[in-house]
Amino acid sequence: MTKDEEKRRAAERAIAYVEEGSVVGVGTGSTVAHFIDALARIKDRIEGAVSSSEQSTRQLRGHGIAVLDLNATGDLGVYIDGADECDPHKRLIKGGGAALTRDKIIASACRKVLWLIDSSKRVDVLGRFALPVEVIDMARERIVRRFADIGGRAVLRQSVLTDNGHPLLDVHGLHITDPLALEAEINQWPGVVAVGIFARHRARVCLLGTPEGVKRLEYA
Repeated sequence: MTKDEEKRRAAERAIAYVEEGSVVGVGTGSTVAHFIDALARIKDRIEGAVSSSEQSTRQLRGHGIAVLDLNATGDLGVYIDGADECDPHKRLIKGGGAALTRDKIIASACRKVLWLIDSSKRVDVLGRFALPVEVIDMARERIVRRFADIGGRAVLRQSVLTDNGHPLLDVHGLHITDPLALEAEINQWPGVVAVGIFARHRARVCLLGTPEGVKRLEYA
């Protein structure tokens, strides 16, 4: 079974977590694209969706699903998104799709958060996938130097701005043994908009696509 098939199966299983009449929080990326396709089959049973990226918004609207403003909806039922890495304690790295800031905002507004991953995303320690960091441009080089001080090599993601209009740094070479502490530290650096460590918003429930099928992983 291909990794894309693992993603598709996990995404289709996630439909069971969507409450009838609810507004669904929707992330971005290749796994979420499969989820949106599946969500289209039950679009008459939901009020609409709040999307973390323009890419997902276009796909949702293409299926005739109403895309709502979070400011007008209040708390949401469930947020469903993929991840770039997940460690044994279910802390995540996200942001490969450049939507990390909006991902965190929507995740914080939902009663439940469901992460969809395939088997290639499981790691013992976060950091194999370069850590995305959304920054204010005038602070970019200062933040690059801050990462060098802690052993990271921050590289500007070329020809990419987030949907918020900011550049992204991808930080290589980190071995993130304490994701919660590092997330808190980087968030305090002037000029950082958001860092792609999801330790505070760590996984409670993951749907893991594997060659043997989809496994539900649940954590306290």
